[in-house]
Amino acid sequence: MNSELMNKIVLGEAESILPKIEDNSIDLVLTDPPYFLDKMDDKWDNDKVSKITDYCHTIKSLPPGMKFNKEQGKRFYKWYFKISKELYRVLKPGGFFFSFSSPRLYHRMVSAIDDVGFLIRDCFIWLYTQNQPKAMSLNHFIDKLDYDNETKIELKERLNGWKTPQIKSCFEPIVMAQKKYERTFLNNMLKYNVGLLNTNVKIGEDMFPSNVMTTQRIHEITNKCFLLPKPTKEEKGEFNIHKTVKPLAICEYIIKLTTCSEDAVVLDPFVGSGTTSVAAKKLGRKFIGIDTNLEYVEIALKRLENIERETVSYYETKNNGIQLRVLEAKSKYLRKRKQTSVRSGK
Repeated sequence: MNSELMNKIVLGEAESILPKIEDNSIDLVLTDPPYFLDKMDDKWDNDKVSKITDYCHTIKSLPPGMKFNKEQGKRFYKWYFKISKELYRVLKPGGFFFSFSSPRLYHRMVSAIDDVGFLIRDCFIWLYTQNQPKAMSLNHFIDKLDYDNETKIELKERLNGWKTPQIKSCFEPIVMAQKKYERTFLNNMLKYNVGLLNTNVKIGEDMFPSNVMTTQRIHEITNKCFLLPKPTKEEKGEFNIHKTVKPLAICEYIIKLTTCSEDAVVLDPFVGSGTTSVAAKKLGRKFIGIDTNLEYVEIALKRLENIERETVSYYETKNNGIQLRVLEAKSKYLRKRKQTSVRSGK
């Protein structure tokens, strides 16, 4: 059955497609599921999400994620438990499962994955500085109080700077889970070609792989240790209307960190505009993508059309510093750096 799905983006519900995938046949699951904030749940509809302020009734300009409802996490857990159970079945022993989430409901997602039987290995962090603050002033509510104007003004002055408990969020957590391996890590690796991490993969300026990643320059220390290539304009595509496209470099980093064979299959049950599949194809891996949105599927297919295997240079020179291309060996980096020094006369 996998042959019918291999290297394809499949239109349909994950709950319906996943049972068609063979047991113990997937090397890596890398996905960005609905976060269950506001209407961004398993009934995700792009048109509704695009007009998300229409149903944030308290303040019309509320951004996604501000509407708090404790039932969101409970529904997220129940739904993702069913999804994770299928993902556990299809993964090879020792296979890894990476799943993005929001900081607020991350615990629900991880609990579902843990309760299915996965081993929770780590939490990866995608770090960034640019995001919309969600904390809200109380002035709007004060104006509605049955107080005189003088009291309202005094109250606004007293509560100046005090806002609702929603701080500016500058990271996304990514769970790193693993299906139980057989016997030992070595036995499992020899049998299934999965279960260990490739520490030849580098991040930042030729640094040992870490669980913190960023695609924007923040500071010389964070750049040195955690920087991955910044997304290009061409990477996403001008035709791409998806609201939460993930950086290609992060997906490439995780794929090469955890898979070592060109026969490895990377599964994304919520593929969206196809970044996981694009990364897999660039790295010479096989892929299966699933999504319920026809428009997203068409975008993913369009992005895949022009993808060739990675043949670009091993680094980029920016701001008088060297930023490594992700996943390249130190020897190649040193060789390229030497050539650059000769050309620049340094």
